[in-house]
Amino acid sequence: MCCPILNLAKQLIEIPSISPLDLGCQKIITQRLSDIGFTVEEMNFKDTHNLWATRGVGRNLTFLGHTDVVDPGKLSDWNTKPFVPVVNDGILFGRGSADMKGALAAMIVAVERFIRDYPKYNGKISFLITSDEESHAINGTKHVVEELQLRNEKIDYCLVGEPSSSKILGDTIKNGRRGSITADLVVYGKQGHVAYPHLANNSIHIIVPFLSSLLLTNWSNGNVFFPPTSLQIINITTGNSVNNMIPGEINIKFNFRFGNDVTVEIIKDLVDKILSNFLLKYSINWTVSAQPFLTKTGNFIEVVKTVIKDVIKIPTKIVTTGGTSDGRFVSVMGSQIIELGLINKTIHQVNEHISIVDLQLLCKIYEYIIKKIMIDNH
Repeated sequence: MCCPILNLAKQLIEIPSISPLDLGCQKIITQRLSDIGFTVEEMNFKDTHNLWATRGVGRNLTFLGHTDVVDPGKLSDWNTKPFVPVVNDGILFGRGSADMKGALAAMIVAVERFIRDYPKYNGKISFLITSDEESHAINGTKHVVEELQLRNEKIDYCLVGEPSSSKILGDTIKNGRRGSITADLVVYGKQGHVAYPHLANNSIHIIVPFLSSLLLTNWSNGNVFFPPTSLQIINITTGNSVNNMIPGEINIKFNFRFGNDVTVEIIKDLVDKILSNFLLKYSINWTVSAQPFLTKTGNFIEVVKTVIKDVIKIPTKIVTTGGTSDGRFVSVMGSQIIELGLINKTIHQVNEHISIVDLQLLCKIYEYIIKKIMIDNH
């Protein structure tokens, strides 16, 4: 019974679609969807392949996913070849098996089975698939959504196949994600010889109090939906390669992950205030890669929770933790967004793998969700 899902997952894993390359994954998906009556449109931008596929009219349930994967890293660290799918003792090994070619296979087979049983459903099913989720995320979902908005297309429900589960399939789903903002800061001192410190101003020394204050600052308290804002210093460098020179400037990069209880402008203003308190000479550039998004109302959450309880027999936890996802781009359409996928224990790691039983169950969950949205709720 799992063969169609497993076979499709294997087909996709065999393609070394390291982001932003697709290398033919979407051709396979296009053929499968065309065979069951979908209208499939290529929406490629620069080096990124995207597809937008639709079938039906009315309330739109969109499956959101990506065919690109991260680099497998050092091949000798793998027990199997990353792009040669291997099944061993009920486990499927291969790069992208968990993130997220396994979920793509489950989505497609779930839709195939639903349409076989309910060919004349009331509603619209769609797929938005990109090859640029794991890299720059510029020419992928973001660009497609912009085009869809120009056409006044609507996405009512968006099911993202990211690996949301923690220990057991379905134990965790995500109804939002935190925002992300990165600061590139340069602080200026005065270069000099280490033997004459009175003639210089060591940029490393002068930023220590600032960094201490940065780390001790309470950026936000969080709320019922989001944890408190977190700060991580990512990199500190002076570019100094000798042992007799005091560095005249230092580069510091730090990132904030934040919820809807704080804004980008508040974070920026607090950082500028701390810098000013220490009378530092500096320049700073900010990059906002994601704004927080949240689905806190609507029936989609209850539909997904009910299906998981029916299929897996467990309650599910709803969280907004983790990194960013392409759901942030769809959120501007006012959609109800839920992330539900496989177990994330081995994503982006060597020997990435998933349980074939979980793959089967995820397909069943997706199929039941479609039925509840398209049939039961009418």
